[in-house]
Amino acid sequence: MDAIKGSPREALWSATLGFFVGFAAVALFGPSANTFQKVMGLGPLALGFLVAVPSLSGSLLRVPFSAWVDTSGGRKPFLWLLALAVAGMTGLALVARYLYPAHLTYKSYPLLMALGALSGCGIAVFSVGISQVSYWFRQRKQGRALAIFAGVGNVAPGIFLLLVPFALARFGLAFSYMLWLCILAAGTIAYALLGKNSPYFQLLKKGMAPEIARARAHELGQDLFPTGNLKESLRISARVWRTWALVWIYFTTFGGFMALTAWLPIYWTRFFGVSVEHALMLTALFSIIASLIRVAGGVLSDQLQEGGENTAILALLITLVGALVMTSSRQFELSVPGEILMAFGMGICNAAVFKIVPQAVPKAVGGAAGWVGGLGAFGGFVIPPVMGFAVGNLGQSGYAIGFITFIFLTLFSVSMAWILKYARETSQANETQMAAAGSEVRFPDEQPVRR
Repeated sequence: MDAIKGSPREALWSATLGFFVGFAAVALFGPSANTFQKVMGLGPLALGFLVAVPSLSGSLLRVPFSAWVDTSGGRKPFLWLLALAVAGMTGLALVARYLYPAHLTYKSYPLLMALGALSGCGIAVFSVGISQVSYWFRQRKQGRALAIFAGVGNVAPGIFLLLVPFALARFGLAFSYMLWLCILAAGTIAYALLGKNSPYFQLLKKGMAPEIARARAHELGQDLFPTGNLKESLRISARVWRTWALVWIYFTTFGGFMALTAWLPIYWTRFFGVSVEHALMLTALFSIIASLIRVAGGVLSDQLQEGGENTAILALLITLVGALVMTSSRQFELSVPGEILMAFGMGICNAAVFKIVPQAVPKAVGGAAGWVGGLGAFGGFVIPPVMGFAVGNLGQSGYAIGFITFIFLTLFSVSMAWILKYARETSQANETQMAAAGSEVRFPDEQPVRR
């Protein structure tokens, strides 16, 4: 009656595989948007929106699909998102095969925007995978499991970007899209075969009462269960100012990471005139460093006193230095270290943010994580058009000056991190004083007696 399919290990690796291949469409769409621009006559601002639209759908869909996990388990929402990404990728492959280049005009822009938005659904599986993996693992093992899921999955953009130039040179645009579509479809099928809901959701599907299913699932190794009131969690966390401070920080670092993954190929080719292949390799370098260093950021956050806030401040200062270098640099040899500094800072800060979330909003951790993860990733859509606007107004020099966007974002984020740190210290001091006051008992006409 209560036989369970799957295991924590299978759940971890199937979710990681699904998240990894979910980046396939986005990784190819960004570089190919530069190719589409040449035949469609798009301006810098229009190009900025085009390369950013997958980040829009990939960020905003994280919140509702994450909520869906709490009602049906992770398998169904995960498959729906991957299926939508396959649909978008199929459409782009057909555009590359039958419209590019002769029949691709400015009128095709809405079509490309829509297909790009569908393709972005693949990266929205992040929030679904986080919940699904958490439900499968004991609490003492969740940190390591989630680090593997996020760390390995986030390496995907860098790896795909390393492969894109070779595929484009060897097979051309249309065949490259077909190849990437096959990778995405194969990963979707693999997840469909291997991905299973956690024991609690499997037992509910078998008709078991929720209370009995919870008890039995706990015996089978599940510690975390849905509260059944995600709307309330979202409402409570939205009323806590710390949530919005963290949203802003994550908007700068993870949203900035997504934005630069799409924008850097354009920056390197247009500003320094490097080949598409070298531009994609430089972008892959940025993506891989920012992803792998995230693990170290989590370790640092655990080791330092008040580690989340202190790590975030340190990481944001590193990002600020990188942004200053990128804004002022007119030399290729100087811009590469600037890019690397930004990768280090963003990756470390991304880990620090989710260290702070349960400390800053302890009464609504799930809701706060939804707001931070969803709206923070929205920066991947907003930032590229802003940088494109700088190019449209300033011309060639705008490719460098556009990085001033990150200077302002980072400065404000540092102030938010400092405020979070100060508020936490103040709160701890008040709790200490209240505890001390509570340990005194006053009797009439007598001095305080220490208990």
